[in-house]
Amino acid sequence: MNFALKMKRFSRDEDGAVTVDWVVLTAAVVGLAVVAFGAISDSTDELTARIATDIDAVATD
Repeated sequence: MNFALKMKRFSRDEDGAVTVDWVVLTAAVVGLAVVAFGAISDSTDELTARIATDIDAVATD
């Protein structure tokens, strides 16, 4: 088999295309999860600080 024929078959081969699609989709989901976790984490830190302040205020009264 000559090189040109091998290259033609290789260019028509789609076996790995589905794998690439899944890898890209998985990376997008992981990226969105990281962004969501960051937003939730910031809000949780603020809420924790407010609760601690309220508990300290009640405890000193």
